[in-house]
Amino acid sequence: REAWDMSDLNGPYDDFLTRSREIHRLAAALGLLSWDQETYLPPAGVPARAGHRATLAAIIHDKTIDPAFGNLIEELVGQPQEAWAAANLREAKRLRDRSVKLPRQLVTDLAEAGSYAQQAWVEAKQNDDWALFEPHLARLVELRRQEAEAVGYEGEAYNALLDEYEPGARVEELEPIFTALRERLVPLLDRIQGAAQPPDRALWQQDFDPGLQDLLGRQILADIGFDFAAGRLDLSAHPFTQGMSPQDVRITTRYDESDLGVGLFANLHEGGHALYEMGLPLAHEATPVGQAISLGIHESQSRLWENSVGRSRAFMNYCLPILRELFPTQMAAASVDDLYRAANVVEPAPIRIEADEVTYNLHIILRLEVERALLRNDIEVQAVPALWREKAREYLGLEVSNDREGALQDIHWAFGCFGYFPTYTLGNLYAAQFYACATRELPGLEQQFAKGEFAPLLGWLREKVHARGSLLPAGELCREVTGAALSIEPYLDYLTTKFGEIYGFDPSA
Repeated sequence: REAWDMSDLNGPYDDFLTRSREIHRLAAALGLLSWDQETYLPPAGVPARAGHRATLAAIIHDKTIDPAFGNLIEELVGQPQEAWAAANLREAKRLRDRSVKLPRQLVTDLAEAGSYAQQAWVEAKQNDDWALFEPHLARLVELRRQEAEAVGYEGEAYNALLDEYEPGARVEELEPIFTALRERLVPLLDRIQGAAQPPDRALWQQDFDPGLQDLLGRQILADIGFDFAAGRLDLSAHPFTQGMSPQDVRITTRYDESDLGVGLFANLHEGGHALYEMGLPLAHEATPVGQAISLGIHESQSRLWENSVGRSRAFMNYCLPILRELFPTQMAAASVDDLYRAANVVEPAPIRIEADEVTYNLHIILRLEVERALLRNDIEVQAVPALWREKAREYLGLEVSNDREGALQDIHWAFGCFGYFPTYTLGNLYAAQFYACATRELPGLEQQFAKGEFAPLLGWLREKVHARGSLLPAGELCREVTGAALSIEPYLDYLTTKFGEIYGFDPSA
């Protein structure tokens, strides 16, 4: 993790790195502007911020599509390179090939529209007023349709947007995976809902002071390996992670005074993202190969820490003494098993980020189908809330009573992030496969969690995943780490084994 020694570089590759670092550092500055808008920017500053972001996005675009940069990449791609340099050039070419197809005006329009849409979304959600957000969403959908047409695609336009977040992925290939998941998860949910003595969440749903919840979150983040000298924890309307470099990673959370799990698991989720960002190869900071390879891999890290670790019985063994110290009245009679069962209640609920592990992917399928309908022009933006309610009824058996808990609950569309949601399900699949491999290679892992020892798992993830950056495409990384291609089976095995034990049914039956 030492800084790159520039004395070892010369000629064209040295020039490539200089140009590449300039682009990525400008992108980091743009990310910092986004982080600030979601945390501390005063509402009156939104118009100016929209201009800041649009201007900076245009500069980044200009530097990326500069013909001299393109010629340099083509010259170097044709020469023998060591593995890291070859991967750097591969990723730079992929990113530039996409950028050169995008008109400069479209780039600035997207950045500007996103700034206004984010503020409108915050107000719309607070007031449960879809009409406040609707024109901004319509604008972003139209711009993203233009982007898809400019970039080009095979199949449907959604593929052009999905590729930005999960390179090489196609919705036609994901559809059978998601269908198979739904067909396996629905019967599992039926078995769980038929259990004679289901757990309940009453232990988590008491009065919990937000200030003490913040202390809890900071201690847990520090214990799992979050470096507060290289990161921040702040509040926002929707939890997120923004990494400017491995030495500057910002995460946000939110706390609910009547539900301890909201903040606890949001901190673990965003903490998982942050650990990945902090573990990316510092020697390749601000170059394409020094970035995360895909959002599916990124989400695997957040979901692994949130669920495989955070919702385990061993984690509750570690957590209980801390909870008793901070919340002595609420946790006076709690046991490790009480905490574990309360953290793993399976019950369809409207909010995705609070969903249990069994129903979570049904939330993703809902969003994927709404996005595809929008991008295909099958529906207009004003029809989204009604379609959302219909899908929630069909997949989750829920009657969504308001848009705050329906189509306004996620911030992603306010960013213009269409094609992002499928990466959450891919993240669940990667997480289960990585975690199964880690437990085989690290005997006694859960006993270590019970004692608050998370460094062995973090070290394994740093070596196998984080420090690899974008050296390998996501699918190849999965095969190299686990010895197998991505599959739904490890994830389904994990769910059926875990919830069979909690809910008292034989998972093999």
